Amino acid sequence: MKTLIIIPSRMSATRLPGKPLLKIGGKSIISLVFKRAESANIGEVVVAAEDQEIIDDVKNNGGNAVLTSKDHKTGTDRIYEALNLFNKKDIDFIMNIQGDEPDIDVSDIISLDSMMKLNKSKIGTLAANIKNEDMYGNENVVKVKIKEPFKKNHFPLAESFMRKSNDKTNVYHHIGIYSYEIETLKKFISFTQSKNELKNKLEQLRALDNNIDINVALAKKSPIGVDTLEDYLAIKKILKYK
Repeated sequence: MKTLIIIPSRMSATRLPGKPLLKIGGKSIISLVFKRAESANIGEVVVAAEDQEIIDDVKNNGGNAVLTSKDHKTGTDRIYEALNLFNKKDIDFIMNIQGDEPDIDVSDIISLDSMMKLNKSKIGTLAANIKNEDMYGNENVVKVKIKEPFKKNHFPLAESFMRKSNDKTNVYHHIGIYSYEIETLKKFISFTQSKNELKNKLEQLRALDNNIDINVALAKKSPIGVDTLEDYLAIKKILKYK
């Protein structure tokens, strides 16, 4: 079974415009993510970007990239276009890795891919333990509630995703990396955005609203996503000492 990793990326992020090309140790954030994904060695990696400067940067750093439309409403729409542009016929799973997490753990990428193939799942994602109580009420930290504890099941089903949670039972920090069985990705793209998805700004709710199961694997750690200037400075400091 073959996996293709697609990393969606764009320059027009609301809170930190131009972040894919911000440098850490002389390399852009998007190229660092590409290298992490590539080192997982689970399949080919391609960046799907709406900006030519991202394409140029990735290619200059030895990576593969395709230019996609600027009109996509979600990252999943972008990866689906990239899949069609890449024109690979023998792919079984598509893994969507966020382009703003240069600290993503390579072993977590490998683990999710293995779980998907072992369980023949439709959609899989990652979650990490919540270590700071403030995270439950922080709307910028997406949470996932699973149907049974990880102790009973290493790849349990997601019950719901939320931005705030008073409930702490089986609730984890959701990490925005997804693996899609190829036919499920095609089906997901065909659905209109659900009310739940639009209200919470969480596209994974579209799957649950259309009765598509999402399995969840426990990650070793929560990677720092670069959403703000503060995030960028923090991750710069962390990666400098690695």
